[in-house]
Amino acid sequence: MKILRAAIFIGFLLSLPASLSAQKVMIDFDHSANFSQYKTYMWLKEPRMIDPIMRRRVVDAINAQLEAKGWQLVTEGADVGIIAHGATREEHTLETFYSGFGGWRWRGWGGGIATTIPEAYEVGTLIVDLFDTRAKQVVWRGTATETLPEKPEKTAEKLNKAVEKMFKKFPPMP
Repeated sequence: MKILRAAIFIGFLLSLPASLSAQKVMIDFDHSANFSQYKTYMWLKEPRMIDPIMRRRVVDAINAQLEAKGWQLVTEGADVGIIAHGATREEHTLETFYSGFGGWRWRGWGGGIATTIPEAYEVGTLIVDLFDTRAKQVVWRGTATETLPEKPEKTAEKLNKAVEKMFKKFPPMP
């Protein structure tokens, strides 16, 4: 019985990093906008990001999704203008490690020592706004937030997945 409880507890601890890094994507749009009238888009500004390589990846990922939906990139006179920006922030969590389980006692676990260590991690957010260039109003916003991995190639992979999720049900139906 002790082994079963220990296995369940260790499984729970191992699942924590996965839950911390879960990608969160949110979409909002103007329900009165007629997205079927939009066929062209242009970038109003380069994405605001510290890393110039990541800036290019954001543009390429968004372009790929819009082009897959049949939209065409133009340099001027577009139906929709795009502005994207990314930000990172440091979050903190507490990691607790147990040196032993000691068995079950009345009112809780017995024996063992718990050590708690504060741990910092980076969370990145990408915001993509689509503007109706004639009305000069935001018609669609996508936001993706996720814990950033330490390896740049993993960051690029997560970015592509986030943008893909963002545009999965795009254009929205009225």
